[in-house]
Amino acid sequence: MRSRRVLSGVAVAVVLAGLAGCGGPAAETAGAPAPSSGTIRLGTLVPLTGRSSPSGEAMVNGARLAISEANAAGGILGRQVELAVEDDACDPGTAVTAARTLVGKDIVASVGGYCSSATVPTLKIFRAAGVPMVVAQSNSTDLLAPKYDNVFLICGTVTAEADFAVSWMKRLGGHRVAVVHDGTSFPVTLAESTATAAKRTGDLTVTGQFELSQGAPNYSRIAGSVRAGKADIVYYTGYYAEASQLIKDLRGNGFTGKIVVGDGATDGPLLENLTPAQSRDVYGTALIFPEFLPELADWSKRYQAAFGSPPGPSTVEAYDAVNVALDAVKRAGSTDREAVRKAIAATDLAAMSGPLSFNPDGTRTTPKFLLLRAENGKFGLEPAAR
Repeated sequence: MRSRRVLSGVAVAVVLAGLAGCGGPAAETAGAPAPSSGTIRLGTLVPLTGRSSPSGEAMVNGARLAISEANAAGGILGRQVELAVEDDACDPGTAVTAARTLVGKDIVASVGGYCSSATVPTLKIFRAAGVPMVVAQSNSTDLLAPKYDNVFLICGTVTAEADFAVSWMKRLGGHRVAVVHDGTSFPVTLAESTATAAKRTGDLTVTGQFELSQGAPNYSRIAGSVRAGKADIVYYTGYYAEASQLIKDLRGNGFTGKIVVGDGATDGPLLENLTPAQSRDVYGTALIFPEFLPELADWSKRYQAAFGSPPGPSTVEAYDAVNVALDAVKRAGSTDREAVRKAIAATDLAAMSGPLSFNPDGTRTTPKFLLLRAENGKFGLEPAAR
């Protein structure tokens, strides 16, 4: 499994409950500043239950590493840093409740976010409380729709990923692409952005856009529609659980073209249950995979020493999200949330994921994506992308 389970979901919750310190949560007050004494508390919403829990646990570990390093260096503003963790289960309703809990714990900033569908409904809650959001992984353009000035994305948006995907699908020899999504925020916006980018280039025809149902036993109908449309390449923008079944059904239906999945499917155990024949010519557009980036070797050793296993995807972005927030607190000289928000907007940081600054709309100025290729049951960096 690429996003390794260093701790079970329950164990993570227990460990981080201990990190949260003493005392009960304070009452939620809209726009109230964070406390000016004691520890500095950051909050993170990640999936610790459900099918995306391995990714959530990886994010928690990345965040914990950043905080432990900051504390070992003397803390921020002479104060130690804590991480308050809540499980959003990649579910909108669960996320809303969890966001209110974090606000009640007087967090200075939110540094989580994996599933966009769970992150989007928390925007109003954090906005009302004046909490800046450094969003580690979620990257749907739905996050930008309200035009809130307290939302900052560590990852490139789906628009940037779509442009990257279309460019590579053409380089892989694709001429006719079928786009498939699962009906939720990130996959839908990535699918729509991909179709728009393909049409804009003019030399990659979109044969159809299809929606599958999460958790369905098979996707034979969609596989048949893809074949009927004579697509020679498929781009699936959803998550790894459905991606695995879709690939099986496409191959079972006789589709021999290339299959590309978005970053929500490369971040997980996609290839575990596929045969070599099924995974042949499977690619993925991905975010940061530390193992493929030599410049992250020292950081990966620190992670390995802390958790006993190498870092997988989702770890670097979570680590960077924490450091963006702490760097802003340091430059602001305060835990006042508005001062921290302004400092985040002015970020200019040499982060683990590369140079990090934000556009006025909160998007990252220099997003980074990788193209991965399945081989021998695991993903590797596409040789042409080296």
